Amino acid sequence: MRILITGGAGFIGSHLADNMLDRGHSVVAIDDLSKGSVANIEHLSEKSAFTFVRADVRDRSALLEAARGAEVIVHLAAAKIPRYDSALWTITTNLDGTRAALDAAHTNKAKFVLASTSDVYGRNPAPRFAEDGDLVLGPSTSRRWSYAATKLCDEHLTLAYKEEFGLRVSVLRLFGTYGPRQYLNWWGGPQGVFLEAITRGHPIEVHGDGTQTRCFIYVTDLVEGIARAAERDAANGEILNLGRDEEISISQLARLMFAIANDSGEPQIQYIPYESFGGNYQDVLRRVPDLTKMLRVLDFESSVSLREGLERLWAWYRTRTPRK
Repeated sequence: MRILITGGAGFIGSHLADNMLDRGHSVVAIDDLSKGSVANIEHLSEKSAFTFVRADVRDRSALLEAARGAEVIVHLAAAKIPRYDSALWTITTNLDGTRAALDAAHTNKAKFVLASTSDVYGRNPAPRFAEDGDLVLGPSTSRRWSYAATKLCDEHLTLAYKEEFGLRVSVLRLFGTYGPRQYLNWWGGPQGVFLEAITRGHPIEVHGDGTQTRCFIYVTDLVEGIARAAERDAANGEILNLGRDEEISISQLARLMFAIANDSGEPQIQYIPYESFGGNYQDVLRRVPDLTKMLRVLDFESSVSLREGLERLWAWYRTRTPRK
């Protein structure tokens, strides 16, 4: 098939391009390089089945041209929680970008795969987040929730296109992802920040008291799940969690990453109060996916344990070349 990946030069997008090409598909990656990098995809430049288009996903004419003949559009391009960036940028990028990508899918009669986020579950108190569970977001006075709110709107928009136009769609709620090529700042989650701090001998910054727990999936596992959702008719019309249910607190994650990198010693952990971020910042104390549906619909479960994945991450970090 011909696959269009928005955000295709990003961390996840570049790995998805690798996966799709290995499966025999042709890939068009579109990215404005505001967060993505040419370095992530330069190893694909010699492949005749790969094309890169530098453009903003909100540029409808550029997107329609890139999408010409596409049979599947995987929409990864998005702005994340505006901890440091503008809430307005987050909102407009996500809403306008998804609408443009949906219109491109409708024009091409292509299947549309939306990369949503586990953040839409918000502060749901359930021990495991199931796809049919409640979505409990905080108040709009906390700019932190602008990301989750826009991704939830993206989900509704995607399902509305299914109802109105008969578009084949899949909505994937991605849980925390890490691995080679990941961003080395908070845009990429805690692992990148911890890598840098441990290497430089700096205190490891942990937000809040560090007891909040997360579940992380290694990037090659994640993109395998995305690829299966793109290929399988069984995923059409479905909302699916994609992740791994190996739970760890952020403090424990910092200690584990330090232990992998060092034979001895204790990490210095600096706890940063949420008040430092301003804007009535709120966090989620526990985030664990229910993966029953992922296993049933995609016949898929992750194979890389957290420790093994972190060891691979450290190996990549020590041998990486600087990003362009």
